[in-house]
Amino acid sequence: MSQVGVSRLRDYTADSRLLYVSGLASALGAVAAVAAWCLLMLIALATNLFYFHQWSFLERDPWEANLRWWSVFIPVVGGLIVGMIARFLSPRVRGHGMPEAVETIVFGGGRVQPRVAVLKPIATAIAIGSGGPFGAEGPVIVTGGAIGSVLGQLLTMSDSERTVLMVAGASAGMAATFNCPMAAILLAVEILLFEWKPRSVVPVAMACVTAGAVRRLLLGPAALFVMKPQTQPVYHQQMLGALIIGVAAAFFSLLLSKAIRLSEKMFHKLPFHWMWWPAIGGLGVGIGGLFFPRALGVGYSTLQLMILNGRHTEVKILVGILVVKSLIWVFALGSETAGGILAPLLLLGGAMGAMLGRAMPQMTAGSWVVVGMTSTLTGAIGCPLTSAMLALELTRNAGIMLPVLLACMASYGVSVLVQRRSMLTEALSAKGLHLSREFSVDPLETMLVSQAMHTSVFALNSDARVEEAKVWLRSMEERGAISWSHWQRIFPLVDAEGKLTGMLTRGRMVAAAQNGDSESPLADFAVADARTISPFHTLKAAAASMATYQLTSYPVVASDGKLLGVLTIEDLLKGRTQQDQRENSRRRVLRLRWPFGAAPQTVADAVTEVPPNMSPTRDEDETASH
Repeated sequence: MSQVGVSRLRDYTADSRLLYVSGLASALGAVAAVAAWCLLMLIALATNLFYFHQWSFLERDPWEANLRWWSVFIPVVGGLIVGMIARFLSPRVRGHGMPEAVETIVFGGGRVQPRVAVLKPIATAIAIGSGGPFGAEGPVIVTGGAIGSVLGQLLTMSDSERTVLMVAGASAGMAATFNCPMAAILLAVEILLFEWKPRSVVPVAMACVTAGAVRRLLLGPAALFVMKPQTQPVYHQQMLGALIIGVAAAFFSLLLSKAIRLSEKMFHKLPFHWMWWPAIGGLGVGIGGLFFPRALGVGYSTLQLMILNGRHTEVKILVGILVVKSLIWVFALGSETAGGILAPLLLLGGAMGAMLGRAMPQMTAGSWVVVGMTSTLTGAIGCPLTSAMLALELTRNAGIMLPVLLACMASYGVSVLVQRRSMLTEALSAKGLHLSREFSVDPLETMLVSQAMHTSVFALNSDARVEEAKVWLRSMEERGAISWSHWQRIFPLVDAEGKLTGMLTRGRMVAAAQNGDSESPLADFAVADARTISPFHTLKAAAASMATYQLTSYPVVASDGKLLGVLTIEDLLKGRTQQDQRENSRRRVLRLRWPFGAAPQTVADAVTEVPPNMSPTRDEDETASH
């Protein structure tokens, strides 16, 4: 008999490949950091070329240039170039990057075209440098992920390992862009990995730490935004204000998400090829920039201004961001040009927080801006822990962690109730793909084979003759169709000590009864080397084995070879049934006794009614009559 694997239950399933993949991820983190630095330099170069007509890598914003009426057409030119790159070189450069990365990770086996690693940053630099109101982090995530995917495709790897490398590169790109290695790790856990396993978390963390270290060499160790520390204690008034802003951020992100979907539908109705859409979106960007120049570009300098001034930021700047920046960003995203969403969400959320912060209790300047920007990011893409840690790493201000965390969790709690899809999964849903953002322990992982198997099994002696198969077949035919629906479809052969010596399927039993000589050994028709399973395997391992070997039943055999029972594919539902009972069967398990106001619990009170459509547990003592 060949047992399916050896039962060695452990807390973790990682093996020595973890070290190999982690080493590759560390090197990948350094490469992703350099790629992020190159993208930032390309954006600065494109901005200088488009608006200042200079070959320079000095970081400047488009609004610092002397804008004229013809400046309206600069984003149009940039959008036209992006559209041509997408049309003739690779359509994968379109979009803000995050949904595309998730789609590749979950549905694409971590495979990305190598050209995307080059074309995506170029298209992004052109889109942002020409005034596009986007961020660099989304495209950097795609670029880093593409580099990791290409590395995984060059080496002999499984799809899971290739996906880990892709996520490691993507997270490292974000870590290098924002100088936030811890937030990048959490982003991978909350959005990109879709699992919590050492085999994936350790390589991603190694990549992010390496990227953070290399980033310090290239761009310096300073935080992205300067902020005065919050040294005073945060009391209940500030916490209540954070709660209010968190709830407001959830509805604000919902409004932005719906506006983006509406914009995308409008562009899809245009009688033009999608190559022209980025140019049309650029026209909207140019017009908006003419009215409010600070709406152009990434907007880090404007966000820094709001953090320094807090609620004392000029109202016209806040209104311009909330109105003009929102409109041109939504319009440009609908055109499916290249550009990220994280930086715009931070800027829009920061403006919302600064506006509402005017009515909130006093905190350090910029605190309400940070609360607003992180809670809006949470509501938009569903990453409360990432957003909270991002606030700490962007500002190095640990004193505002409590209100930030409360606002993020409030935004997250409300957004999951009012939004069917986030900005990340909305695009996937439009393609007919479904993706759940909830993760839990697989109930098949918590139940062993011994807890679900049938123990009342019709077994035959190893020296049985074909005559016994003939008797069995006559009995089945006499009872009719109902007997053929019985759960047992395999028939073990056991010796005098109860050890499994062979196994017959139902088809082999019928063949033996119809064609065999009555005195012939039934073992001649049996499978001598049948696959078995240990009682200490999990149901998840059993399900995987059934899928691999295309089997629906397994004899359950102890380490000494004795037959203990039979596990069928229907038994795998037992774990799911217990999970359904755990989630849907509601009852009181503790009652207060007199003199606390309630009558003593009676036997009737302790009886739990079986929920509707819930079958009772099978009686393991039932016998199979054949």
